Amino acid sequence: MSEVHGEARRRLDVAVAAIRERSQSRPQVALVLGSGLSALADHVEGATRIPFPEIPGMANVGVQGHRGELVLGTLGGCSVALLAGRVHFYEGHTPEEVVFGVRLMSLLGASTLLLTNAAGGINTSLSPGDLMMITDQIHFLSGCNPLLGPNLSSLGERFPDMTNLYDEDLRTVLRAAEADTGVTLKEGVYCGLSGPNYESPAEIRALESLGADAVGMSTTAEAIAARHAGMRVMGISCISNLAAGISPHPLSHAEVKEVADEASERFRGLVVRTLERLGGAS
Repeated sequence: MSEVHGEARRRLDVAVAAIRERSQSRPQVALVLGSGLSALADHVEGATRIPFPEIPGMANVGVQGHRGELVLGTLGGCSVALLAGRVHFYEGHTPEEVVFGVRLMSLLGASTLLLTNAAGGINTSLSPGDLMMITDQIHFLSGCNPLLGPNLSSLGERFPDMTNLYDEDLRTVLRAAEADTGVTLKEGVYCGLSGPNYESPAEIRALESLGADAVGMSTTAEAIAARHAGMRVMGISCISNLAAGISPHPLSHAEVKEVADEASERFRGLVVRTLERLGGAS
């Protein structure tokens, strides 16, 4: 084991130990809540709430709309670990810091991960306020991979397969939750870029030619790290705006947060029903 590998695992183990001093919860499902979607954390029952700065090794968030706390408890009848907010590459964080929370929730016991985000719609069939089930992703354009460097072999193998990254069985569960709730769920490929600038119209045209339906500044590195750790992954994007060159007006983070806030009730209903179905399956 290299010194780099050993130090990375030590940081995770220290964080797990610190959390165990405050909660013995063994989550079934882990969730990461994106911009404007953190209100779901208010509905966790029997919640233990731990701000990111109180978790050793966990970087703090610096973006409006991201609370920055780990919440442990029960939601939809499932034991959950929930990150209300995330850290991003564009804040200057390392790949290890960006995926630290996902790896931490895996070590706490979660075997399933639901990733959420606010995204710009590229496919013209998507409109602001739509919820999109992520079927696949494009990550290589972000320029940063969380698996670079010595492999964390205690978490997973060196060359993990990404063929079924967004698990087909979990997508079936999401579709069943859609039918139960009446919440319309679009689907598509999500592209994760580093940000923090919004893309140019030419870049959006290039992404469209690559098969991207939506674009954002998060999620894809977390999905890779989760799959490396053996977690099953599903994802939902809230389409918060139309991408550059498609939108008739300049893009802003205020618009992103406003649209995500408006979609929060539909989003919560879909997620809670999904967790209820996962709990019943387990």
